[in-house]
Amino acid sequence: MELQPIKTKKIYEEIVEQVKKSLSEGKLMPGDRFYSERELSEKLGVSRASVREAIRALTTMGVLEVKPGEGTFVRKVQNCDIVQPLVMAMLLEEQQTVYLLEARKILEREIVYLAAQRATTEEKEKLVEIVQQMNSELVRGYLQEDTDVKFHLTIAGMSHNPILSRLMYTIADTITQTLANKRNRLYSDPENARLLFEQHREIVQAIVSGAAESARRAMGKHLSFVARQLR
Repeated sequence: MELQPIKTKKIYEEIVEQVKKSLSEGKLMPGDRFYSERELSEKLGVSRASVREAIRALTTMGVLEVKPGEGTFVRKVQNCDIVQPLVMAMLLEEQQTVYLLEARKILEREIVYLAAQRATTEEKEKLVEIVQQMNSELVRGYLQEDTDVKFHLTIAGMSHNPILSRLMYTIADTITQTLANKRNRLYSDPENARLLFEQHREIVQAIVSGAAESARRAMGKHLSFVARQLR
């Protein structure tokens, strides 16, 4: 075996590794606002020059994106190469919708089971905040589709399985593109909005209490209801 000299990592490389680890564990999600140079420098106890170099590297890698006047954000996952063929298939064949919703139910029941087992206290608090936002929307008689999508993708991140999380993003993108009109009617109906809120709250209660099997049942019941409304 040929041995190579051991090289000490530069500080910015250590920062990059920590950010990538946070992404793989679901602690950072696509679309999240990233730390400013000053914040990250203070949290890690390193120079702003090292932080600046790390942000530059992560931006080049496509992990972060800088929006002028807004800040730095975790770049949203791009699923175009996967999603577009699925979208085309669903547009050409109505039965594909049934298959997609079936796949979603199978996937999310297992995702929420893992989330109930693996979620951190901070992640649970974030999920509770999303449901509280839904409750505020319910007062107006409807739920925002974006809030619902955020809810399900947050749970996917809480599974701490990056492969399952990526699959969930693919399915969410496909559903959003192909069932937009039906989903809009689903969320805008006051009675459906109330039922959806109760279903989401039941899922959260199970996750927060660590009741994995109850979370799986609650998610199955929720997605069965959604599938009936979207067919």
